Amino acid sequence: MAHELTIPILPCRSLDDVLPFYEALGFRVTYRQARPNPYAVVRLEDIEIHFAGIEGFDPEDSYGSVVVMVPDADALYHDFASGLRAAYGKVPSSGIPRMLRPRKKLGTVGGFSVVDPGGNWLRIYRTGEADESEEKPKGLALVLLSAARQGDARGDHVAAARMLDAGLARHTSAPAIERLPALVYRADLSVRMGDHAKATATLAEIRGLGLDDAARVELAADLATAAEIQRDLTS
Repeated sequence: MAHELTIPILPCRSLDDVLPFYEALGFRVTYRQARPNPYAVVRLEDIEIHFAGIEGFDPEDSYGSVVVMVPDADALYHDFASGLRAAYGKVPSSGIPRMLRPRKKLGTVGGFSVVDPGGNWLRIYRTGEADESEEKPKGLALVLLSAARQGDARGDHVAAARMLDAGLARHTSAPAIERLPALVYRADLSVRMGDHAKATATLAEIRGLGLDDAARVELAADLATAAEIQRDLTS
């Protein structure tokens, strides 16, 4: 056998909840029915997802999760972010629905996650082989990796922020090139938790790090994320 195709069917409380969200991401609704049971299909290029409306379903209780492999996860994130900003005025980063920014994780090819209005996770990764030779980070970089596992994979923003605060306090002598990614993630977590004052203060700390040109080149993606967080805070 070859050319097999697997299509997920995800639960939702109402099709009217999920379909506008997916349309904002750039998907097309290719099928919808109300009877005998609510059912719909959305499609974006070769990504196809089916939804079943379930009466009394609570998105907070959803265990729906789909891994989506794409050639360029960063490009897809930016397309999704543009669509969400156009539809909602900003990229939702907390609650349901939400979208988490791209993050490279040890032993993976990197990617990002979307939690849709049904509470279902789309875990989007770049197609390719993970770098098995990558060295395990140390110090503050290791703290950041562990905090991201709590905040992104498990959705526990409070635990992630607590872990990151402890790490930043413990590694005060870490160079700016290590502190900046941790501070950017801390600002991101603050926005997710609705603590805009903490996010603003953290962004100010980032601006005061005094990076040289070489560090700015190396940390370009993190600096772009900081600018995106600032834009969301002021929008």
